[in-house]
Amino acid sequence: MPSFELTILGSGSSAGTPVVGCNCETCLSVNPKNKRTRCSSLIKLKSGEHILIDTSPDLRFQSLRESIPRVDAVLYTHTHADHLHGIDDLRAFCQLHKMQIPIYGKKESLEHIALKFGYALNEPKGFWEMPVLKAMPVNDPFQLFGELVTPIPVAHGRSEIYGYRIGNLAYLTDVSDIPENSLKLLECLDILLLDCLRIKEHHTHINLEQSLIFANRIKAKKTYLIHMTHDLEYEALKKELPGHIDVGYDGLKIIIN
Repeated sequence: MPSFELTILGSGSSAGTPVVGCNCETCLSVNPKNKRTRCSSLIKLKSGEHILIDTSPDLRFQSLRESIPRVDAVLYTHTHADHLHGIDDLRAFCQLHKMQIPIYGKKESLEHIALKFGYALNEPKGFWEMPVLKAMPVNDPFQLFGELVTPIPVAHGRSEIYGYRIGNLAYLTDVSDIPENSLKLLECLDILLLDCLRIKEHHTHINLEQSLIFANRIKAKKTYLIHMTHDLEYEALKKELPGHIDVGYDGLKIIIN
């Protein structure tokens, strides 16, 4: 399989870290690995295409920080604000390359996007001052730029949302449970990016203890924890983890062969 590179654009939860008005150890930390923008990642294929996972409200900042040259497609996990509301910043990439960007996700997610951001879903008309996007609802595995992309249904509280598997990489954010049928789709992974909200339990996310249980069930060669609140300080958490599990951070680049 051709190699590709994943960059964690944002490893934080909906509030980001530092949290506004907070004076905890993590929020006051000078360690850049404790500076977490809202959750998103970017996959750069060997063939040159860039696949974005979610459009964080911090997308403009993330794009500038990582010098992202283009976005060729977006995979949406779900439509909560911290994963969607940077959608307007896709217009920069539409303008740069005079291209329509396909967005993939659950049918219900794309219907929600059409309701809230309908102005962005248009066929190209030579006017690039707004995003020019095309909704591509998916349910089954599909081909994208020569790679097989498999939607992974997971629970996020009472909602069913998607994670995604691309080759031997899987990305699972905002997870409260992973059904058995989905666990079967996660066998033989090299890399897993996995939700890990905080230390205490939460009704719509797995906490640290639950994340470690799922990581050990899935048995990826390497698991990176993402979507973390300020409850989790980078160095302290890293010291607690076994060798096959690590702490994700903004800007981390992972090579997948």
